Amino acid sequence: MLNAQVIQQLQEFAQSSKRITALTGAGISAESGIPTFRGPEGIWTVGAKEYRPMEMATYRTFQEQPYEVWKWYLYRMGVCAAAEPNPGHLAVAEMEHSLPGRFTLITQNVDNLHLRAGSSPEHTYQIHGNIFYARCQAACGFGIQPLPEGLKAKGKGDALEEEEISLLACPRCGSTLRPHVLWFDESYDEIHYHFQSSLEAANQTDLLITVGTSGATNLPQQVAWLVYQNGGTIIDINLEQNPFSELAEQSPGGAFIQGASAIVLPEMAEILTGRGGDGETR
Repeated sequence: MLNAQVIQQLQEFAQSSKRITALTGAGISAESGIPTFRGPEGIWTVGAKEYRPMEMATYRTFQEQPYEVWKWYLYRMGVCAAAEPNPGHLAVAEMEHSLPGRFTLITQNVDNLHLRAGSSPEHTYQIHGNIFYARCQAACGFGIQPLPEGLKAKGKGDALEEEEISLLACPRCGSTLRPHVLWFDESYDEIHYHFQSSLEAANQTDLLITVGTSGATNLPQQVAWLVYQNGGTIIDINLEQNPFSELAEQSPGGAFIQGASAIVLPEMAEILTGRGGDGETR
């Protein structure tokens, strides 16, 4: 899957002290069986009305129908909990642990699979949040916390029980907790979504590996452009051509690798971690 030019580039990075950042999107998790929720899987029915993800995943809808939004997220949580990290997730974690102080992961995914695969919270910027966490919608200072014990995944059509509704009250101020995710009508910030930290990481990045994302949101676009403008190398892994693949091919030594991340990332990790020191892919 990796051509000679990419192999040589990775070997050079492996033998250097240069910094590497991975930027992952929905594509890597789709290979674990998590739907992108852009198709029929994302449709949510309330009464006689159908809602699409871009309608459900908004602060406006949460204000109007907080428990319907929670039912949708608890359904999604169940889908994510049933999935398992794939070899791509494991390869990213291996890169971090084999390149101490040189590797950062920026992920758009809220499914927790990177952390379950072994990526550390300290070096993983979850820029869209984590579906297994919540915080107070009133910003009372309760902070980002794991979902309350007793709050279970839901199937489509399942109602919230009274006990579950009580669990969704903020222990500090009584306001309703909200999922710790970035909604479509919200903006990035540092305290919740590592906005400034991600830009700082991009400014220090020599090699950016983009995986399964077309960069439809603002912060991933900024990260890629900063690396490109600073003369960094970009390698894009995706099943389809996208704006990041074009940027990668224009970057010094960059490349677009059309293929599944669960196949490509382990090959890259083998070289970057020194297991493929002979230059051969296995």
